Amino acid sequence: MKKTPLLNAALSRLVATLGHGDMVLVADAGMPAPHGTAVEVIDLALTPGTPDIATTLRVLLAEMQVESHVIASETLARGDAWLEGLSAEAIGTRREVSHEALKQLSHRARAVVRTGECTPYANLMLVAGVTF
Repeated sequence: MKKTPLLNAALSRLVATLGHGDMVLVADAGMPAPHGTAVEVIDLALTPGTPDIATTLRVLLAEMQVESHVIASETLARGDAWLEGLSAEAIGTRREVSHEALKQLSHRARAVVRTGECTPYANLMLVAGVTF
C-alpha cells in the first residue's frame, strides 16, 4: 500500500513517469482538453465540485515535485481561495499568461487532470522539477 495520500493509479503512474520540465495541467470541469494530440486526459470529475481543485492539488503535490507553475491572468484577477491555499514552496516560481495562451500551452502538457471544479478559470499548469 502507498504511503502518500495519492491513491488514484493513473495520477500516481503519471507522476512516476514525469521528467524535469514536463507539464501537467490541473483543470476545472470546463477547460477544453486538447483534441487530436497525444496529451493524456485523466478525468477525475464526478459531479460539480467533486473533486474540487484545492483537494486535487493538495493530494497531487504530496507526490509531485514542482519547479514552477503557469497561471492565467484571469485566474489571478479572481483571487479565489483555492489559489491562496497554495504555498510558493509547493508550486515554485510563477509565470503568468492569458487564459487563451494557457489553453494553447495545454497542447504541450504530458497530461490534463480534469477535476469537478466549476469555478471559472480554475486551472493551474504545474512544471515538474527534480528532487536532487
